[in-house]
Amino acid sequence: MKEQFLLLLETHQGLIQKVCNMYCNTKQDQEDLFQDIVLQLWRAYPTFRGGAKVTTWMYRIALNTAITRLRKETQGEPFAELGPEAFQVPAVEEGSREERAAMYRAIRRLSQVDQALTLLYLEDCSYREMGEVLGISEANVGFKLNRIKAQLRTLMSIA
Repeated sequence: MKEQFLLLLETHQGLIQKVCNMYCNTKQDQEDLFQDIVLQLWRAYPTFRGGAKVTTWMYRIALNTAITRLRKETQGEPFAELGPEAFQVPAVEEGSREERAAMYRAIRRLSQVDQALTLLYLEDCSYREMGEVLGISEANVGFKLNRIKAQLRTLMSIA
């Protein structure tokens, strides 16, 4: 069981790192959150039955761990801030570097759940997978994504 879990981590560590980059400002916070997520994955691994894709299961645990940690944070600088490094943007993407930076600034202004949904959308997850990860219906995913897109358009026009 341990070997299977370690192989799973090795194969999908990029997924965990993206969540850490999305919700953490500093390298230290990213490393701490990475460890927290791995611990939660290890605790949940014996109960994983394969009913969902392994990546869906991992995203759900990673995002829930990050959001829970965020909510526990006390006063001071916010734990969660989306930086440009949160998403690996393909070189073929259209738009200038400034436009991308403006988009990331707009995404940072979304709620934590909306940031998570945006991450899953940018990862080309299906509505079904997004719903499974976040515990909402496919219809609600579509509704939320439409609202997020409208919010981002507004935030981008203000910037």
